[in-house]
Parts: sequence; structure tokens; C-alpha cells
Amino acid sequence: MASMMRFAVPMILGDLLQQCYNVADTLIVGNYLGKNALAAVGSSFTLMTFLTSILLGLCMGSGAVFSIRFGQRDQDGLREGALASFALIAALTLALELLAFACLDQIRTFLRVPDPVWPMMRAYLAAVFWGIAATFLYNFFASYLRAVGNSLVPLVFLAVSAALNIALDLWFVLGLDWGPAGAAWATVIAQYASGLGIMAYALIRCPPLRPARGLRLRWSRVREIAGSSLLTCVQQSVMNLGILMVQGLVNSFGPTVMAAFAAAVKIDAFAYMPVQDFGNAFSTFIAQNYGAKREDRIRSGLRGAVLACLAFCLVVSALVCAFARPLMGLFVEPGEVETILEGVRYLRIEGAFYCGIGCLFLLYGLYRALGRPGMSVVLTAVSLGTRVALAHILSALPAVGVAGIWWSVPIGWALADAVGIGWYLLRQDRLFAWDAPENKI
Repeated sequence: MASMMRFAVPMILGDLLQQCYNVADTLIVGNYLGKNALAAVGSSFTLMTFLTSILLGLCMGSGAVFSIRFGQRDQDGLREGALASFALIAALTLALELLAFACLDQIRTFLRVPDPVWPMMRAYLAAVFWGIAATFLYNFFASYLRAVGNSLVPLVFLAVSAALNIALDLWFVLGLDWGPAGAAWATVIAQYASGLGIMAYALIRCPPLRPARGLRLRWSRVREIAGSSLLTCVQQSVMNLGILMVQGLVNSFGPTVMAAFAAAVKIDAFAYMPVQDFGNAFSTFIAQNYGAKREDRIRSGLRGAVLACLAFCLVVSALVCAFARPLMGLFVEPGEVETILEGVRYLRIEGAFYCGIGCLFLLYGLYRALGRPGMSVVLTAVSLGTRVALAHILSALPAVGVAGIWWSVPIGWALADAVGIGWYLLRQDRLFAWDAPENKI
């Protein structure tokens, strides 16, 4: 447990810093450019989260394969897997970048963006889409480094990048008066600083990543990476597609609710991001020990991870519920009373149930590490399917309204947790039968 925590802490700090990219945009835009600008940046954040989750899922799935090969001490498999993963994800990144720009003007209809918000949102997206490739570079090389036990270096590059982003935000938005587009360009520049920086470090310090004589792209390795990565990608992207669909429903309630949701989601992300990263570190730990066939360490690590996760979530839930109003005040001008009150309601509904999302992140990490990424997709479908369906049903009731969107989230978490835990209890003996054909990766 102690070794897992030492590995997890830099990942937690790193992703908290990564959240600083859009949070810095939101803080500055919300306090200096007003409610409509905040709504534009907030809706853009949800869309970008969906797009980047595709790449993040591919990198996370590849990282699970890298961890298993590292645990098996298979250097050739690690080298060939890294090449196959890079080629596959780079190709998909290019396709995603082209598709994002081609569909830029259709986004308004899909997300039901109000007229006063769209011009600023379009300007923000036209700039921030250029950072998609940088997101791929950072997450690919960070996933590799974490898979081989180095979670500190990604943190260092993110720390420098986050500081650069904040400085550029202040300069571009306040100094040069570039508006929301200035916040987007600050983010893109900072993303490339971290992406190119960590790529250079990894190529210098990790021999399996460097081109070598006789190394070639093997389709068997591409299929192996695709088998692990694509399902994880589906899990991540389906999860965020559901959130994006809810964003469109939120937008239909107007700029006040949009702005409240934009600010509250940033607070939400900061609150449960540590447990999400703990789930990723837990996944790496389980995958390495799965590759080494250490069932004893897997089971003890699982028990410790559950206790640590629940303890953390209970503390954070109490803090978010108690300080919901001052937290909203960080992002919204004091005069926007309706926006603040709606954000407080969101935080007190979702914030009371962080144990549900914490447990779900552990289940995602467990099934990904044990070579069952398809189960993570099932849990995501249960969670998000429930959320989207209930959000539309409950919000249509006059007595419930927009609060129905907020209540749909913890209900979805609870149902997915029940399915994931139940399946594990029924199948746990077969999960550790390494000689069974279904467990060969």
C-alpha cells in the first residue's frame, strides 16, 4: 500500500495541475469578462474533455499493456508495443484534429448554444483545437513513464506548464485584451511546452522508446495494443460523450445555468480528481503484479485501495458541501447571485456522493489492469446511460427542473458500482486463473 501511495501522489498532483489549464481560464474569464464568457469557456471545456478523453483512453489502455510487459521483464515486447501504440494513437490524433475543425460550426446546434454565447465560444474553440496534438504527446509519454514506475517526471513538466499557462492567461486576457480566445492560446502554448518537453525527456532517458536496428511495426503488436486501448478509449469517450449530451441539456436552460455549471464542474473536477488518479495508479500497480502473477499483492492492494479511497472521498464530500458557496465565489462575480445559488445546489447534491465515483474509478482501474477493459465499458454505459436518461426525464418535470440533471449523476454512480462489485464477487476466482485461455493477453 505504501508503494502504491508513493507512486500515486505525483500522479494526483500532476493531474490537479493539468486541471489548472482550464480552471485558470475559468477564474480569469469569469471574474473579468462576465457571465456569457464564463458560459462559453465552460461549455468548451466539456467538449474538449470529450475529445481529449479519446486520446487519454488510448494512452491509458496502452499503459496497461506497458505495465504488464514491464512486470514480465519483456523488453522486446515493451519496445514493440511502444512503437505500435505511438503509430496507432498518432494516426487517430490527426484524424481527430481534422474532424474537430471540420465540424466547428456544427457544434453550436449539437450543444444548443445560446446566441449571446456562441461568438466567444467559437473563438475559444478555434484556438484550443490546436492543442489536441499536444495532449496526445503529453499523455502518451506520461503513460509510458508511469507504466515503468516513474510518476514524478510527468508532474514536473505539468508544474512548469501550469505556471506558464497562468502567466500567459493574465497577459493575453488582461494585458492584450484578447478575450476568451486569449485564454485558449495560453492553454495551447502551455500544452505544447509539457508535451514536447516530456517527449524529449522520455526519448533521452528510455531506450525502448528510441528507434533501434531491426525494430519495425508489427501488426500483431498493433492488434494487441488496439485490443486493450480501444476498449479503454470507448469507456473514456462514452463517459464524456454522456457528459457532453448533458451539457446540451444544461445549455437549454440559458446562460445563468450554463455559467453555474461551468464553475461547479471545475470545483467538482478538483474534488474527485485525486481519487481518479489514485485509480490510475492502482491500475498500474495491479497490472504489474498481474504480469508477475502476484495474486497476494493484488488482493492486499485492492483492500488497501478501497479503504484509502473511501476515507478520502468522505473528507472531500464534507469539505465541498460545507464550503460550496465560497468556492463558487472564486469563479463568479458577487453580483451574479442566481448563478452562485445554482452552482451551490449542484455541489451539495453531487458533493455528498463522491464515494460513488471513487469506487467507480477503482473498478475501472481494476478491470483495465486484469485485461477486462470491456467490463469498464459496461460500467460506463450503466453510469452514463442512467445519467443521460434521468437528466432528461427529471428536468422535464416542473417540480424538479434543472436539479434533476444534478441528481441523475450520483444515481448513475451507484448503479454502476453495484454492477461492478457484483461481477467481481461472482468472477474473482476466474480473474486470477492465469492459465485460462481467456486470461492470455
